[in-house]
This record gives sequence, structure tokens and C-alpha cells, in this order.
Amino acid sequence: MNDHTLAAPATVQPPRRPTVRLLLSHPAHVIALGFGSGLSPFAPGTVGTLWAWISFLVLNRYLGPLEMATLLAASFFVGWWACTVTARAMAIPDPGAIVCDEVLAFWLVLWLVMPAGLLAQAVAFALFRYFDAAKPGPVAWADRAFKVPRGQPIGWAQGFGILFDDLVAALCTLLVIAGWRWFWP
Repeated sequence: MNDHTLAAPATVQPPRRPTVRLLLSHPAHVIALGFGSGLSPFAPGTVGTLWAWISFLVLNRYLGPLEMATLLAASFFVGWWACTVTARAMAIPDPGAIVCDEVLAFWLVLWLVMPAGLLAQAVAFALFRYFDAAKPGPVAWADRAFKVPRGQPIGWAQGFGILFDDLVAALCTLLVIAGWRWFWP
């Protein structure tokens, strides 16, 4: 059984580094590794979120609210699949190189705060990166909820968990922005 099947592998492979070769070896890896942004040797989550920001601005010019909502919903399920397949291929429960979770979560943040000026978008970016990287309170809980120790088989729950903590970080970001707008209109 290879690492791209839907069933969890019977034996666990040794951890695999993210490379261009891995990226190009399967469509799920292209998606999970953020079209290469997750291969950054420095702060791949931040680079992936920057890619999300740029790609959202491009998509937002061409997609209406319904199309963007449909894209976000489809991206959740495609991302879940891509995260699961790629984590299995890398034999790491939540590899830092997987950044489609940042992309999906930050697209959600931007979709809900737009229209917004560049400064407001930058604040949303900074808040999201804080919640995603520092993992305070509920984000830390969400990060632990679906983890398995290294060496354990990686299943669909772990693929979901890769997305889940970033979605909680997005929710925290949106709550801070909503509170800020409520108290300082």
C-alpha cells in the first residue's frame, strides 16, 4: 500500500522532508504545501498566509460572495483530503510545511472582514499569525485535540486536526476584530 491511498498505512514510514520533489509527486501535496509556499525554509506558516492574502485579493476581484463561499466550503473538504494525504506521505502528524490550513483560515478571515483597507487587512494578518503561532487558550486546545504522537498512523482525524486549529485561530481573529469594531466604531 503506498502513502497516497485513502486507507491509513499499515506501517509507519520514517519522516520525510518537504521538497520540490514531494510537492510535485501528487496533486494533494501541491494543495497542502500551498503551491510551494510551504517549502519556505523560514516561517512557512507566515509565507503560506502571505500567499493566502495575495491569492485572496486576486480571487476576490473575480468571485462574488456566493462563489467565494462555495470556494471556501469546497476548499475545506479538498484541504482535509490534501492534509491527510500529505501528512501520511511525510509521516508527520502536523508538518509545518502544510500551509493549506493557513490559506483556508485566512481566506475565511479576509472574506468576512472585506471590504477593508490595507491597514485593516494587515491587522487581520498580524492577529491571525499571532493566534496561529502562539496558540493561546482555545487554539492550543484545538491543536492538541486531534494529535497523535510521531510514529503513530495518521488518519482522517489528524488531517481534520491540521485544519481545525487554524480555523479556531481564524475565529479568535474575527472575535478580536468584531470586538474592536464594536467598542471603537
